[in-house]
Amino acid sequence: MKTRRAAKREATAPLTLIAETEPRSAASEAYRTLRTNIQFAGLDHPCRNIVVTSGTAGEGKTTSVANFGAVCAQAGSRVCLVDSDLRRPALHRLFGLANDGGLTKALVEGLPFAEVARPTHIPNLWVLPSGVLPPNPAELVGSRRMRELLEAASSSFDLIVCDSPPVIAVSDGVALAAQCDGVILVVRAGMVSHEVLRRVADQIEAVKGKILGVLLNSVDLSRDGYYYAYYRHYQAYNGGDQKP
Repeated sequence: MKTRRAAKREATAPLTLIAETEPRSAASEAYRTLRTNIQFAGLDHPCRNIVVTSGTAGEGKTTSVANFGAVCAQAGSRVCLVDSDLRRPALHRLFGLANDGGLTKALVEGLPFAEVARPTHIPNLWVLPSGVLPPNPAELVGSRRMRELLEAASSSFDLIVCDSPPVIAVSDGVALAAQCDGVILVVRAGMVSHEVLRRVADQIEAVKGKILGVLLNSVDLSRDGYYYAYYRHYQAYNGGDQKP
C-alpha cells in the first residue's frame, strides 16, 4: 500500500492551460505581451533566469508561471520552469509530473540540471519539480549552489522561470530575487493593498532585485473601463468572441 506522501509524488494527468486551449484569447495575448516586454527589457543584459512571485498566497502565481512558460516555448525558446516553492509546490501537478528527485535533490547532491529537469507535453518546455520538501527552504534557494545551478542551466535553456513563494509570507522569494536576473510580481486585482505591494517592492529592491513588471490577474472587465475597452478592441481585431 502506498503512503499518502508517496501518492502525492506520483504523476497525474496534466491540467489544461489557457495558452494551449485558447491561444487567441486576450489572456494568452497578455502573456505574449509580457514575453515581448521582458525581451526588450533585457536588450543590453538578457534576462536568462526570472523569478515569479506575489505578495500573498492565492494570487495565481503558479498558473501564471505555467502559461508564461508555455507562450515562451511556443515562440521557439527552450524554457525550463523551476518549482522553487519548497513549501507548497504545485507545478508538478499542473503538468502531471511526479514530484520526486527535483530541485532539492539537485542542490543537496550536486546533480546536473539536465539530469533532473523533466520534459512536458508542450514542445520546448521542461519542468524541474521541487522534490522532497526541506527543513530550510530559504537557505537552499539563497545558496551558492542555487546560483551555480541557475548559471549552469543557462547553457541548456534560453529561459529559466522560477516559481517562488509569496514575499510577505516567507523570505524565500526575496532570497531568490537576489539570485535571478529579474522579478515578475503577480497581483490578483482587488486582493492586496498598495501598501502591501510597496512592502513587496521594497524587500526585493533591498537585495538588489530587479522588478521587470507586474502581471495583473483576474481583472473584472465589466467594472474596469480601461481593460474592458482593451478587451473589446482585441476581440474585434481578431474577429472572434474569445474570453480573456
